[in-house]
Amino acid sequence: MTSRRDGILREMGLAPLWRLRGAAEIEEAPVVEPAPPEPVVRAPAMPPSEMQAVDEATVKPLARFAPPVAGLSSGPTIEAPAMHRNVPGDIASLGWDELDARIRACDACELCQRRKQAVPGVGDRQADWLFVGEGPGAEEDARGEPFVGQAGRLLDNMLASIDLKRGEDVFIGNAVKCRPPNNRTPEVSELAACFPYLQRQIGLIQPRLIVALGRPAAQALLNQEVKIGAMRGKLFEYNGIPVIITYHPAYLLRNQADKAKAWEDLCFARATMRRLKHEVEA
Repeated sequence: MTSRRDGILREMGLAPLWRLRGAAEIEEAPVVEPAPPEPVVRAPAMPPSEMQAVDEATVKPLARFAPPVAGLSSGPTIEAPAMHRNVPGDIASLGWDELDARIRACDACELCQRRKQAVPGVGDRQADWLFVGEGPGAEEDARGEPFVGQAGRLLDNMLASIDLKRGEDVFIGNAVKCRPPNNRTPEVSELAACFPYLQRQIGLIQPRLIVALGRPAAQALLNQEVKIGAMRGKLFEYNGIPVIITYHPAYLLRNQADKAKAWEDLCFARATMRRLKHEVEA
């Protein structure tokens, strides 16, 4: 497995930045060092070898809609702004086939006017892992599947580096389901119009862990301003489900030096998933 992963990392152009550390090294050394002056809250259920610091000041602003997952720090309840209103009743009752059809026929925002087709998402519909990107690009718009271009190949290699595979215990979707013109960043109104579909997908999948790929995806899930550099390496939550933030693969293709940080985030996500499964089994 080590030689296979090394080959994947070399293919991605990540070695030596993404050099796979030994299992003991990964679990004994925390991925992210907490800032010394800041108080930290540690997840009590996490084994010492995988202990991660959670910045309480970062968790406090989150809107909360369900009891928190065991081991995550808690903040005060705040009123959910517009993007996080309850899923409309007609969408909340939809099954997978009806939801996909509704997404493909959606005309709730102007993105529908220039799309070739909407891109609902793809993967295991009972997955433990949910990866949420920004929105479809040109190739995704043409093929109707998320992450199929160069960024998609990088995402597949990122998944393989932590022993995951597209479609196997993994679901991949986007914050908006239609391609923004010229691949621009989705506007807040577009994220809000499309968010009920993502909400329903999350409700149907019930993932153990959500990985937000890029700022728009994180903002849609957390309903707050996001600075990835300051928020990566920390646990957030959406509706009781832990959320980890990292860089979008398309960004990593333009900013090679940050691939090492994304590798740290993947190691953090893998350790978090192990803890979540351990808590269920205990």
